[in-house]
Amino acid sequence: MTTDIVSDSSVTTGHLSRELASVGGVDAWEASVAYARARSASFDQWFAGVQFDGLIDGVLSLRARDEFVRQWVHDHFMPTMTDQIRQATGWSVQVAWSVGGQLERPVSVHAPTPERELMPAPTRTRAPESVRLQAVAPPLEGLNAKYTFSNFVIGPSNQLAYAASMAAAGGMGPRHNPLFLCGGTGLGKTHLVHAVAHRVREERPGARIVYISAEKFINEFVQALQDQKMSEFRARYRERCDLLLVDDIQFLASKTQTQEEFFHAFNALHQADRQIILTSDKYPQQLERMEERLVSRFASGLVADIQPPELETRVAIVRKKAQLEKIDIADEVVLTIAQSVRSNVRELEGTLVRLTAKSSLLGRPITIEFARQEILAASSARPTESSVEDIQRIVCHHFKLRSTDLLSKDRHKSIAFARHVAMYLCKQRLKCSFPELGRAFGNRDHTTVMSAVRKVEGLRTADPEVRAHLEAIERKLGAAD
Repeated sequence: MTTDIVSDSSVTTGHLSRELASVGGVDAWEASVAYARARSASFDQWFAGVQFDGLIDGVLSLRARDEFVRQWVHDHFMPTMTDQIRQATGWSVQVAWSVGGQLERPVSVHAPTPERELMPAPTRTRAPESVRLQAVAPPLEGLNAKYTFSNFVIGPSNQLAYAASMAAAGGMGPRHNPLFLCGGTGLGKTHLVHAVAHRVREERPGARIVYISAEKFINEFVQALQDQKMSEFRARYRERCDLLLVDDIQFLASKTQTQEEFFHAFNALHQADRQIILTSDKYPQQLERMEERLVSRFASGLVADIQPPELETRVAIVRKKAQLEKIDIADEVVLTIAQSVRSNVRELEGTLVRLTAKSSLLGRPITIEFARQEILAASSARPTESSVEDIQRIVCHHFKLRSTDLLSKDRHKSIAFARHVAMYLCKQRLKCSFPELGRAFGNRDHTTVMSAVRKVEGLRTADPEVRAHLEAIERKLGAAD
C-alpha cells in the first residue's frame, strides 16, 4: 500500500550553470541529479531509496522507500534540485511523492549520467607515484574496514542515529555536536562511528581523527601521568584532533581524575567546533557516577538511540551479511533466522556465520530444517527467558486484572499503570523493539511504549511504592524462569 504526497518545493537562490540552460524535462532531472551528487557525499546513500517516475509540465514524480527517506530527501535535497530544474526549464516545479512499494529503478543505481558535466573538471597532470602515495592517509588503528555507511542496514530502529551520523561525517542535513549514540550491545553504534571515520578520511585525507575506547583513554591518561607526558597527552586530544570518536563512554564512571581531563578536552574541541561523537549503552542521564557537568554536555547536542531491530530490518541485515560474505542462502532460511534471533545485530550475523561454517564442515546445504535444528540447539543452551505473554500474565495476576485489560483501550489509572509496568518489564527483560512491543500491547504506537518505559524508569527511582511493585513482579518472573 502506498501513499501519495504532493508539495510545493521551496525555491532557493542558486547559481545557474550554463550547461543547465535550455534542457527538457528528463535532461533537467538528470542534470540536477549530477549537480546534487557532486555536492553531497551522502547523495547515493539517500537516493538508493528514491525512484524517479517522470517530470512532465513541472510535476516531478518521485517514489520513496519509506516516509523517513521521503522527508529527509524533500527537506535536504529537493530545494536545490528543484531550483536547478526551475531555472533550466522555466517551470514552477511541484514534487509529487509516492511512499512505499517496490523501487525498480533507484536513482543512485540507475541515474543516467548527463552528456554534459555541470562543471568541467580542470585538466590535471598525473602526480608521480611517490607524491600520490604520500597523499594517502595512513590506516587508523582500530577501524573495521567493513563498517561503512553502505554496509549499514537502515530501519525504523536506527534511522535517526544513521541520519545524524551521516550529517556528522559531512553529508546533507544539520550537524549536531556532540552526537551521543546510545543503545544496547550489538545494535550498530560502533558500526556508525567507524563509518563516520571512513567517510571523513575519504573526503578529507588530512583530517586528524582520534578513535578510542573509554577504557583506552583511561589507560593512556594513567600512562601519561606516570611518564610525566601530560603535555603530549593534552595536545593529542585538545589541539591535534579534528574529529574525536569515543566508544563506551560509560566506562569513565567513577574515574574522577580521568573525567576531569576528558571534561577539559571536550570543552577545547567543542569551542573549536571540532566534531565529537560518543557511544554508550545508556542515555546520558542514566550514567551513574558521572560528573553532572559531563552529563549535561553529553546531552547538549543530539542524543540518538538505537533500538533492537524489528523483523523487516532483521531480514535485511541477514541478507546484507550474506551478500557481503558471498553466502548463498534461500529467502525462507533468512526469514527463519530473523524470526528466531531478535536480540541484536551481532547475534544475527553470528548465527548466519555459524550456520554457514557448520554447513561447510558437514557438507550439508542450509535448509530450513537444518537452520531450525542449529538455532534450537544454540538456544537450548541458554537460560530460559520469559516471553511477552508470560510477563503480561504475571503482571495481570499481581494487579488482579484480566489479560485483556492490558490490550484494551481502557485508560483507567490502575489499568494504565499496570500496562506501563508490563511494557517496562518487557523492554528490560526481553530484546524486543518498541514497535514489536506496541503490536503486542493492542497495536499501540511505538512512541506510546517509549513514553511508558521512561515514565516507569523515573518512578522506579523516585517512588518507593512503584519500586516495591516492580521488585515483587520481578521475583515472580525469576521464579517462573
